Amino acid sequence: MESSYEEQWRQLAEAQWSKPSAKVRKVRPEVVKTEIWDVLEKDGFAFRSLLILDNLQLLEKYLWPGYDEGSSNYQVLLIALMVVVKRREGLPVWNIFTSNAESFSSLFRRILFMSVDDSLPVVIQNHLIAFIISSFQSLDSGIIRKECAPLVSISIWHHLASGQARESKLEEHTALRKAWRASSKRYEAGDSITQARLEFERSWLYTMILKFVRLLYGSQDSSDILKYCERFVELLTDLESQLPTRRYVNTLLHDLNLLSLIKFSPLYNNEDNGLLRDLYSLLRHFVNFSINDHTGAQYSRDESNDQHCTRLARLQRASLKHFKSKLTILALSNYGAIEQRAELENHLSQLTESELVELCSVLGYRTIYPPSTNLTLGKNLLLEILASSHERQKTFQEVIRDLSILPTESDVYDPSLLRNESYDGSRSLAIPKLNLQYLTVGDFLWRSFILHRCESFFEIRKDLEETIKRLQPRSMGVGSVVHFDGFSKMALPISKPAILEVAPPKVGSDEPAYIKAEVTLDTSQLADHVRKEWDSLQNSDAIYLLEVRPHDDTSTILNGHTPRDAARQSGLTRLRTATVLQVLDGNGRAMRDRSIAQTNGHSYRPGHRKLIVSLDALAYKVDEDRKAKGRPDVYESINIIVRRKGRENNFKRILESIKSLTLSAVPVPDWLQEVFLGYGNPAGASYTQLENRFESLDFRDTFVDWQHLTESLPGRTVEPEQSVNDHFGPPFILKILPLAQESKARPTKKRRRDDQEQSQSTKAVVRVSTYQPPNNGPFVADLPRINRTRFTPAQVDAIISGTQPGLTVIVGPPGTGKTDVATQIISNIYHDFPTQRTLMIAHSNQALNQLFQKITNLDIDNRHLLRLGHGEEDLETDVNYGKHGRVESFLDNRARFLAEVDKLATNLAAPGAHGNSCETAGYFKAVYITPAWSKYWDVVDSNASSADEARSLFPFYDYFQDAPQPLFPSKASKEQILDIAKGCERHIEKIFTELEDIRPFEILRSPKDKANYLLIKEARIIAMTSTHAAMRRQEIADLGFHYDNVVMEEAAQITEIENFIPLALQNPRHGKLPLQRIVLCGDHLQNSPIVQNLAFRQYANLEQSLFLRLVRLGVPVINLDQQGRARSSIAELYKWRYAHLGDLPSVLNGVEFQLANAGFRYDYQFIDVPDYKGAGEMQPSPHFIQNLGEAEYAVAIYQYMRLLGYPASKISILTTYAGQRALIRDVLGHRCGRNNLFGLPRIVTTVDKYQGEQNDYIILSLTRTNRVGYLRDVRRLTVALSRARLGLYILGRREIFESCYELKEAFDRLLQRPDRLMLVTGELFPTSRALTDEVEATEMTGVEHLGQYVYEMTQAKLKQLSGRPVITQALPDIVEDDDGERGLIGGDDEEEEDDDLGAQPGDLEDAFDV
Repeated sequence: MESSYEEQWRQLAEAQWSKPSAKVRKVRPEVVKTEIWDVLEKDGFAFRSLLILDNLQLLEKYLWPGYDEGSSNYQVLLIALMVVVKRREGLPVWNIFTSNAESFSSLFRRILFMSVDDSLPVVIQNHLIAFIISSFQSLDSGIIRKECAPLVSISIWHHLASGQARESKLEEHTALRKAWRASSKRYEAGDSITQARLEFERSWLYTMILKFVRLLYGSQDSSDILKYCERFVELLTDLESQLPTRRYVNTLLHDLNLLSLIKFSPLYNNEDNGLLRDLYSLLRHFVNFSINDHTGAQYSRDESNDQHCTRLARLQRASLKHFKSKLTILALSNYGAIEQRAELENHLSQLTESELVELCSVLGYRTIYPPSTNLTLGKNLLLEILASSHERQKTFQEVIRDLSILPTESDVYDPSLLRNESYDGSRSLAIPKLNLQYLTVGDFLWRSFILHRCESFFEIRKDLEETIKRLQPRSMGVGSVVHFDGFSKMALPISKPAILEVAPPKVGSDEPAYIKAEVTLDTSQLADHVRKEWDSLQNSDAIYLLEVRPHDDTSTILNGHTPRDAARQSGLTRLRTATVLQVLDGNGRAMRDRSIAQTNGHSYRPGHRKLIVSLDALAYKVDEDRKAKGRPDVYESINIIVRRKGRENNFKRILESIKSLTLSAVPVPDWLQEVFLGYGNPAGASYTQLENRFESLDFRDTFVDWQHLTESLPGRTVEPEQSVNDHFGPPFILKILPLAQESKARPTKKRRRDDQEQSQSTKAVVRVSTYQPPNNGPFVADLPRINRTRFTPAQVDAIISGTQPGLTVIVGPPGTGKTDVATQIISNIYHDFPTQRTLMIAHSNQALNQLFQKITNLDIDNRHLLRLGHGEEDLETDVNYGKHGRVESFLDNRARFLAEVDKLATNLAAPGAHGNSCETAGYFKAVYITPAWSKYWDVVDSNASSADEARSLFPFYDYFQDAPQPLFPSKASKEQILDIAKGCERHIEKIFTELEDIRPFEILRSPKDKANYLLIKEARIIAMTSTHAAMRRQEIADLGFHYDNVVMEEAAQITEIENFIPLALQNPRHGKLPLQRIVLCGDHLQNSPIVQNLAFRQYANLEQSLFLRLVRLGVPVINLDQQGRARSSIAELYKWRYAHLGDLPSVLNGVEFQLANAGFRYDYQFIDVPDYKGAGEMQPSPHFIQNLGEAEYAVAIYQYMRLLGYPASKISILTTYAGQRALIRDVLGHRCGRNNLFGLPRIVTTVDKYQGEQNDYIILSLTRTNRVGYLRDVRRLTVALSRARLGLYILGRREIFESCYELKEAFDRLLQRPDRLMLVTGELFPTSRALTDEVEATEMTGVEHLGQYVYEMTQAKLKQLSGRPVITQALPDIVEDDDGERGLIGGDDEEEEDDDLGAQPGDLEDAFDV
């Protein structure tokens, strides 16, 4: 049915717009009305139909190109609908309209007029509101900002209750008065058409609010009206949550008493409308947010309290003056009493309705509304207006403080959380959004906490339900014991926890300080690897105590879907979260202290474990209160304990970090504040705008030579600082002279134009000086490690900016060397600012290790490097850079340096045990070394001394006898000899300097103290992942850790809160964070952070990174513009995504890039894969998508390459879905895993997992055959196309992908070549054939053809290797598992995933030496 429905739309598209045409098609109104609109309306504007039309490019090829002033309203409505669809799918949309801004303005105006047209059905108005919401969420687009800004300008204050109310607001700030006058002048100067437009703009929002109120209080009560009201509250919340739109809107909402009107409406008080009530709570949060609406300054607690007391004082004065007989007690009461709602309502209820109206008028509250609203102000509503305006409001910090981060069953089955799970875009959600701008830093942290808490609880519930499903609980009846027929390695049945200790509450708190409990685990029946996983539980790990009761289908059925229904369906009755304190064996001994006993050669298998856990104190207090009222004891019925995988179970520490930041109000550096929030000058944090920028900087080995220097600074005049004319070599100190004195005031337009012309005609002057690098000693190890990379001009710009103070945003397309740039920036900072410390952050351990390994190759002392967190063991270095490894390294160095001290003592014939400790070494230096050098320099520094004297008097000949000889060349001048002697002195000085640094490790005894000292005192470059920073934030800050710079790799792949936390890993100094530099490296045109839940990803925008938001805000970025990864031809597939992306000379001239791929006609190809055995894509379980034909094709290509001699380590197989990854691994295991002729490729993984990686040859399976799916997000395709260096072979369904608008640029290039695999016979790897050579090729007609060809090659190769005849046999059948499903192995979530498949032994490099 659905396929025929889709075919209907496809036929319409072919008839009307999909066929290529040189002319713009004229839109036929009858087609729009009868063949599109009426069909959609009959179907209820089903999203599947709209999505099909979007895939058929209805908007891009038909509706918008054919739009003009005379277009029908149906065409306008369809454009709005298609925009909403694209926004729901997370696709770019506004760039379609940018080429015709005038027509878009007309379209937008017509949509606004329709939104206030009451004749349109409410369901249509819902879609219009969704369009407007999308518009206000896209204010970074110029055409959108132009249309939206007038709708929320100061002119809307024409609709305040009275001129007096307006005047009182204008008196608050002179800028408000100025803006009001400018608005009035603009209106008065316009003609009648302009004035009509301005009147509509200032009345639109007011009209919409009145319409909203009318629907709230109307007699009709339909689901469409409810959805409209929910959408409108969402719109108001969006307007209130960003300062530019809030500035004047908030005053209007307060004037209209809108919160009170909503709360008192029949729709709000309908118990079935929980979503509307939740949306109201979110709107109330932002309306009452404590901030100056005009300046954006957040009010302090004292300022907020003063304003609150001022309102109460005004109420008391009015009460005493006008209603003395009834409100005297109110007027004389203290603020603490009357700020309580119940007390205030009790006083005010003595007034009659007319007296309440009078009091509201005296206080300036609106009491008259237009008749169209159907609103009657009764006594109760008037009481609500007064009470809500004067009661004490909770701050967002107080709200956060009361929220638990350990879930219970009521938390995971909260109705709002369940709504988030079923989100399909058709309705609003009561969760905050991550916007382009934030009100304050606290506002950003509050939103992040709420969203991450919801996401964490959602994931916990899904894991618990999956575990319960695997356990298969069974009960014989109500109250009987529950039995478990299934098994899950993540859960164990238990008896009730034993409460060991309940600590008294802390001062000011009701709940116990802590509760210790003991849980006994029976591990006797577990496999060894599962038991080890339970034994590996660590301190602070979260575990889950459950009461599980199987669902009884015969029980009473409740109406509707409630949290209780959802919990009953899953079997989860009670949930309490605890944290592990200690893991004990059956005898009560700590596991780490117990050695494994051996009995007859076999390890002892203990039968029990004891977990000492800390229970959730807040939940325990509630449970005890319930128990005191006669309710059952929750802990008596606990029967299951569940754990989660470590990486997925770090939510507690992360939420604690966000919560502590929210409550502590950690400041952002002053120079970053406005840019971070999204206001002011987007370039305000760049070094060119900062007063503390350096006029000159030492760039050391950034430049290889003078030519490299001049080439790296195009458009600038490079002049030597010295008077000599000869060009000199590095190191270079650059001093960039300003063109003119910068003006503090904003220049006029004419002045800006003149400055621009002057800057275009005048080149900046760069003065260059140099110096002689110090001689560090005569040994080879003393020589500095010099950079040899010839950085491009764009890379040099990034290095210059990153070395200067301020914010640097570096956009690095694939293969452009952003990691090299980051390491050079770190190196420059390390040498230029020896007292500063740098924090290195990356999203993944893999990326962090790549960055760290490059750091270790630079001229940076190893003792200043530290790598925190897991993943350090994967570093491909000989040195351990973890905390404990660094401590051991210091102790190893201690022994080595003390031995050097003994050698020096022997050289000077100094008696005593000088190399006994760091302390004795210090005394030895003071008594012997320093006087020896002083005596030497006193003699040789005099003009009377000669070179021979300088040579003969040198006091440390014996010590340096292991250095390259002769130490002093025979023909060396005195200056050269003294330079060598200085180097020897520096070498010896370094020994004692390092011993002085090592000395604290002699004194400190605890390994933990040594590691902490290393972190806070010794290390100058500290690396960790963003997750580690989020988990350990409070612990690290409490140690007193301080740093000055942050360099963040993969910044576009990190969620915004994980971007922020590394900036706040230290406590403020004097109320400020001492950050000097922030360098963000990333690529927002590749994958964003991965968020599984659709609601959080699309609606709340949780996948937004700080990197992307800064780019959207217009913060200056440095675009790296030359790639050195892929062949130029392969890079063309994604170069269209980046402006001016070129190739490095190494790509153009390198031998490997000029040679063809052995056995292939092309270096890249898109291969059309039809249905295989009658099937395309399959979905054996939800979201687990597979394609057997593409899996077989991918493996066949891999086998073919291996037979030709390609190394397995040079081949990676990628796919777009985890289900396809599992299937390909299955087929590989069947065909190649046990065959040394093939082995396994380097890795088989998904595109998302492979970002940041590369390989010479990539085989890519796109998987989908019904629709494009999430690959419509062109960022994923960019990642997929940019992983290959030399060869890329893509498997997919041509008809699906070539018609996708978002992917058109890439597939137009791909499909210029044949869509059947073209092979060249008779070649082995490597080939000498040039890439441009024309050769005959053999076409593979399909997977069966290629499979047979590979089979024949395999038989021939085996025959060749063995020298014996081979028994011919048919190709093996497709692997089937026990369920009869073809290749569906790997879908079991209980199995551990291992993306790193190593190549098997017996690869063919030697076998093909024929």
